[in-house]
Amino acid sequence: MVKHIVLWNLTDPAHKDENAAQMKEKLEGLVGVVPGLVSAQVGRGFAGFDVALVSELADRDALAVYQDHPAHMEVKKFVHSVISERVSCDFDF
Repeated sequence: MVKHIVLWNLTDPAHKDENAAQMKEKLEGLVGVVPGLVSAQVGRGFAGFDVALVSELADRDALAVYQDHPAHMEVKKFVHSVISERVSCDFDF
């Protein structure tokens, strides 16, 4: 199994809650759509970063499929339109 963690800061202070909610809906909605994506939890940060994704994938191959999956690419378009900063970490567990 692979844990995929991503943290983002959002750009528009007036719409942070709305954009975070849309990110949550879109990213969590990929479970069952992207093969090998076992779970995805998105939360609104209250310290550090504005939004966090913690997801589990079946293995490293599933992570590679997830990264290039058309549904994920569509979500990334939205995410990249509302963020100012992104960091990530992947690890086996």
